[in-house]
Amino acid sequence: TKALAARIAPSRLPVLLLATTGPGKGLLAKAIHKASRRAQGPLVHLNCGALSPQLLESELFGYGPGAFTGAKRDGAEGKIHSAAGGTLFLDEVGAMPPRLQAMLLKVLEEGTYYRIGESTPRQADIRLISATCEALAAMIKAGTFREDLYYRINVISVELPPLRARTSDLLHFATDYLTYFSSQIGRKISGYSDKAVGLLKSYKWPGNLRELRIASERATILCTGDKI
Repeated sequence: TKALAARIAPSRLPVLLLATTGPGKGLLAKAIHKASRRAQGPLVHLNCGALSPQLLESELFGYGPGAFTGAKRDGAEGKIHSAAGGTLFLDEVGAMPPRLQAMLLKVLEEGTYYRIGESTPRQADIRLISATCEALAAMIKAGTFREDLYYRINVISVELPPLRARTSDLLHFATDYLTYFSSQIGRKISGYSDKAVGLLKSYKWPGNLRELRIASERATILCTGDKI
């Protein structure tokens, strides 16, 4: 996965990250951005599943002065503007409503967009990385995700395996978390015992990196010796 990500990073091609929840999609998106020719530009993250359709539209595209009740007097720039010259990372892209899917497709095909309430087109200078834990092919059959948009965002797909399948870097993450949390509480904990390492590798980690981080913090706080 990392080798594939490194090969595609220098291009401007849209990338679709496929993974369950919590295995580090944001970390991989950040790594692709930092290895790209746009590394000096911003990396802007927007979670499509965390906002209502109306708020998602204004967050993504921005809006003009007086576009709606409660709008800022001078309007507001959206994430597409904020990501100019860099990378826009859309997490949970499968949660994007159909109307916004059509608007995003226009951005990718024509390189332009409109702020809400305006009729003057703006240029979009972004590299798009999308991520999903949903089966977009099934959503296309169900009519909830546009097939044409799917082919635009899925130029290259990268599958990020769950933590339980990543015995090569699981201990690396656990050690980094231990170092960070022990420094936060002013303790010197040298690492994990052999038994603890065995448990780390045999556990299935349904919550992926998010669960490992929480478990590492809890273990660091509860540790009474120099090792977990």
